[in-house]
Amino acid sequence: MLEVDTRGRSCPEPVIMTKNAVSGLQKEDSIKVLIGEEVAKENVGRFARNAGCEVDIEEKGNEEYKLIITKK
Repeated sequence: MLEVDTRGRSCPEPVIMTKNAVSGLQKEDSIKVLIGEEVAKENVGRFARNAGCEVDIEEKGNEEYKLIITKK
């Protein structure tokens, strides 16, 4: 599974990095996106859902999140 680490980056960079990774996915493929702030988590999740992907969010604590994005 491809991992995209966006921790320490400000929006819109996490969304752009995720968009680039999602564009290479085939149906049912997944990527893991590591995010270090609430706003970026919301923006990346919204982008992925609008792109037709399923998003599972795991809060790691201290404003760290892991999103598993699966292309439908």
